[in-house]
Amino acid sequence: MKLRRPAIIFILATLFLDVLGIGLVIPVMPKLVEEFQGGNVSTAAGTMGLLAAIYSLMQFLFAPLLGSLSDRFGRRPILLASLLGSGLDYLLLAWAPSISWFFLGRLVSGITGASFSTASAYIADVSPPEKRAQSFGLIGAAFGIGFIAGPVLGGLLSNFSLRLPFIAAAVLTLVNWLFGLLAVPESLPQEQRRAFAWRRANPVGSLLALRNYPVALGLTSTLFLVYLAHNTMPGIWVLYTGYRYHWNAAETGVSLAMIGIVAALVQGGLVRIIIPRFGERKALVTGLIISSCNLAGYGLASKGWM
Repeated sequence: MKLRRPAIIFILATLFLDVLGIGLVIPVMPKLVEEFQGGNVSTAAGTMGLLAAIYSLMQFLFAPLLGSLSDRFGRRPILLASLLGSGLDYLLLAWAPSISWFFLGRLVSGITGASFSTASAYIADVSPPEKRAQSFGLIGAAFGIGFIAGPVLGGLLSNFSLRLPFIAAAVLTLVNWLFGLLAVPESLPQEQRRAFAWRRANPVGSLLALRNYPVALGLTSTLFLVYLAHNTMPGIWVLYTGYRYHWNAAETGVSLAMIGIVAALVQGGLVRIIIPRFGERKALVTGLIISSCNLAGYGLASKGWM
């Protein structure tokens, strides 16, 4: 299929605004949870872990369902439903009177939160095979740029109120939803859609189906271990750096923005050089080695600058 550049621009803009909204609340959500927990850092860290686990559990249960629905009805309606769910979640968190409302919000967002996987499917639909890796690199660039601006802006807004970044994220996400509703076309042609089947629409069936694709099974296992390691960080980063290095929300936002800058440079530019020269497998192995070293570095760092 011929690469449809306007469609990719639309989807990248959608992802950028989506990530910007996520980045806005990362520096402040743990602090707000800490307030609800009476200032107890360890209890707040445990609560953040539970909030992340509930979101991930809903993703595990509902992502295959949403994926099958997108194969049947197209990517666009699933993407729009995901954005709408995220926007409503931010509004709920902005005025949450107790920690139980946070759990309700994470549950709703986890059920509808399929924007990244649906966007990846969208990109795959409109990209020829030889350009697909580069197009996925653009997703990383959009993620990186959104992650540069979001945490810094969230840290600045938190100086006025810990709730303000949630309101800003809700406005951006709902504007993003409206943009998608009005401007983003469908990427999956009618002739390429397939009938809905429950065996593909549940997580157990999806995992069992991987047995037929050994390469996909190996990559999925690798991704599981990567996410298992990496996803311990977002929930505790703000609390950990505040407890150990006495960082405030602005300093935490800058640290997250630095991650976004490097992600944008690597996935938006360096990937285009590395993959054609060394191949996807060597690039993957190298990335995993670097990731392992940096995770160990976080634990060993005795000073904030490290």
